[in-house]
Amino acid sequence: MRTLLAFGVLWLAGCASTPPDERDGPPLKVPADLHRTPDARPRIEPVRVGGPNKPYEALGRRYVPFTDDRPLVENGGASWYGRKFHGRPTSSGELYDMFAMTAAHKTMPIPSYARVRNPANGREIIVRVNDRGPFADGRVIDLSYVAALRLGVLNNVAPVQVRRLTASDIRALQSSADRARELLDP
Repeated sequence: MRTLLAFGVLWLAGCASTPPDERDGPPLKVPADLHRTPDARPRIEPVRVGGPNKPYEALGRRYVPFTDDRPLVENGGASWYGRKFHGRPTSSGELYDMFAMTAAHKTMPIPSYARVRNPANGREIIVRVNDRGPFADGRVIDLSYVAALRLGVLNNVAPVQVRRLTASDIRALQSSADRARELLDP
């Protein structure tokens, strides 16, 4: 009888709490050297009309993603998302990986690449935009856990500048990386 009573108490306690995988937040175990995760490596990828780039509604607002190669610069808040969404599909259909340098944006084409700068500490990162969001007022980008860690914005919503990388920006980055490799390997 005591075993049955103990089991019942444990079962009720389990029902009263949210399972750890349903709560958002940092990973339960942070991998070593996570702060050394390299930036996303920008490459020119085809953007299709429709799918994750078709107009949509979220929280009563309508958004129209653009599908051309226009530049975009925004200033606003950066937030991040973690373990609650880890392993779940993003708007692109890829699985969200909180340890990859990715982000969510309301209207950038999917896929896109963006340079995100934290003016408070001068840190900059490059992320691959593969999801939609954030939908809270004043926020312009949702970062993966590791991107927020690298940028130094894990504690709160933080002001950032977001700059979409166009195809010409990506070609220039690739060209400068090629020149750097040539200097290292004569």
